[in-house]
Amino acid sequence: MADAPARTLVFEIGTEEIPSVPLYAAVTDLRSDAEHALKEARLLYADLTVQASPRRIALTVTELAERAEDVRSRVRGPAAKAAFDAHGRPTRAAEGFARSRGVDVASLVVESSDGGEYVFAVVEEAGRPAAELLPDLLARLAEDIDWPRSMRWGSGETRFSRPVRWLLALYGADVVPVRFAGLTAGRLTWGHRFLAAGPHEVASAEEYPLALDRGLVVVDAESRARGIEAAMAAAAAAEGAEAVVPETTFAEVVNLVESPTVAVGRFDEEFLVVPREVLETAMESHQRYFPLQDGGGRLLNAFVVVHNGDPERTEGIVRGHERVIRARLADAAFFYTEDLKIPLADRLRRLEEIVFQERLGTMADKARRVERLAGALAEMLDATPEARAYAMRAGWLAKADLVSGVVVEFPSLQGVMGRYYALAAGEDQGVAEAILEHYRPRFAGDEPPASTPGKLVSMADKLDTLAGIFAIGLQPTGSADPYGLRRAAIGVLSILLATGARFSLARAVDEALGGYGETLAGVQVPSVREEVVAFVAARLEGMLRERGHAYDTVDAVLAVAGDDPADAEERAAALTSFRSGETAIEDLSVAYTRARNLSDPGLGVQADPQMMGAEELALFDALAAAEERATAAFAGRDYAGVLGVLAELRGPIDAFFDAVLVMDPDETLRVNRLRLLNRFVALFSRFADISKLAG
Repeated sequence: MADAPARTLVFEIGTEEIPSVPLYAAVTDLRSDAEHALKEARLLYADLTVQASPRRIALTVTELAERAEDVRSRVRGPAAKAAFDAHGRPTRAAEGFARSRGVDVASLVVESSDGGEYVFAVVEEAGRPAAELLPDLLARLAEDIDWPRSMRWGSGETRFSRPVRWLLALYGADVVPVRFAGLTAGRLTWGHRFLAAGPHEVASAEEYPLALDRGLVVVDAESRARGIEAAMAAAAAAEGAEAVVPETTFAEVVNLVESPTVAVGRFDEEFLVVPREVLETAMESHQRYFPLQDGGGRLLNAFVVVHNGDPERTEGIVRGHERVIRARLADAAFFYTEDLKIPLADRLRRLEEIVFQERLGTMADKARRVERLAGALAEMLDATPEARAYAMRAGWLAKADLVSGVVVEFPSLQGVMGRYYALAAGEDQGVAEAILEHYRPRFAGDEPPASTPGKLVSMADKLDTLAGIFAIGLQPTGSADPYGLRRAAIGVLSILLATGARFSLARAVDEALGGYGETLAGVQVPSVREEVVAFVAARLEGMLRERGHAYDTVDAVLAVAGDDPADAEERAAALTSFRSGETAIEDLSVAYTRARNLSDPGLGVQADPQMMGAEELALFDALAAAEERATAAFAGRDYAGVLGVLAELRGPIDAFFDAVLVMDPDETLRVNRLRLLNRFVALFSRFADISKLAG
């Protein structure tokens, strides 16, 4: 630790209002970059924080050392025989090396290294003062913040999320002259845009929080969140209600205000006839309001608004928000009323106008394929006739709401509005629910469809997309996945793993490809099927690992059961549990691997017991008994039982290898013994590729 005194550093980048979501990422970026930069500069400190509000990002480093740590390093130079002549005098090579390292040639030492003699220089580098290091270090930190979208302004070349208006950089009471975006940092900050704009002079880094208090700015996002949360709860309680607070909307609102004020607004009660999802979307996604509901979960004609204005003008601000939401809800009510005038099925012809993919046809074509595929999947999964009928009808209607007024205005409500319009048109409840559910799961952690028809339509929709896009060669590459195929594959797997049903991915993909008919004329179906199954299996591998299964357990199971996701998970769970017990499956895997390496599947498994010695007969009899018991366990998907049977073969196979020369010079004996090993390997291979287990 440096002996020099330590001071607090504050670096504030003042801007026009930065969008909420990128601001969170920028805070994380700057924190990580600052920690790395200070470490590289050898500047020690006590604590480092990054805070942000819409108009500023502020880095604070406490007890930052006055000077970087000294460093002592040994640097290898040329070989000793090249550095010194026969009389021990330094050569030009030694002198050049010493000069390049800033040391006297007489200080060079000879040491052994990598089997030879080399000269070494001991370099002492004194730590530079922090005041010299910080200007460039802080400027680089500002330049390196990664924004998803950046802009230039004025005549400058600097890019940032929004125009930079001021820089403040203080190390204790001293200004750090950081140059960035055509500005030089000083000791001035600006406060809340409307309430205490400033400028506000900051005497020292330690007084920065007090300056922000004077400027009526809450720079810490967590503090703003706690304040908003408490104020919202109090405002809702005063109405005898509770606020509906989606996490993403709340997080966005936190970064839209520097001095939050919470109030309640109202809208006309007549709008409550519109589905609550429409009202909530209009309030939350479009206006960042939070709806209120009563204790029974019934939506009220009231909402909470968080504003950044003068608290004394809240009444007028709320009236403005009420005028805005009244117009938004009037539009939504009009679209909904107009949509109800056209039965959902009558909208299908308009799907001919929407292209799914230019080489794969329209959304109407997709609807026909999904209807057909949902029926095929129903047969694969032994669904009831009613569930199959509901799924096929829902598959046909699932995309019809895309051309409705509400969904055009609020795209996130696709499926939701399809359910409402299906019920209004007299469709069965099962059909309506499947239309709603077929988009699920929408994201990681989302619940899969609850109903069987919903599961069937969801899988049909996703498999149709996977098959078609792979067939025309537009597979995801790197991070680019414009058709959401990774999400689609994970969605299918989530449904199958939750259902636990036996299912063949290969057969399902064949069914999906078959639905395209002449559209895919000339496509090599077996090749596409193999690619799609491998793609889905790769997602399955990741999901199984996320569920706590070791990488080699997953590899072993997927080598055998990758075509049936739920079955693969059951096998992985059994193997994971088995490996945590006392039986050493890894020891058995060594014997299995040896047997598999020696085996010759082309010889078959029909070994003649008349040609066997004692150890061979013991393995032969053990295999016969094990096969019978394992077959029964496989039939009942009792994979723990299967593993128990396999583990009992450890003794017989070890004894076999200890006593028997498999590759006997006598071809007849050799072939017979290889057939016995083939039989051993075949039994294990019914469960997993045990050779993939790490020792």
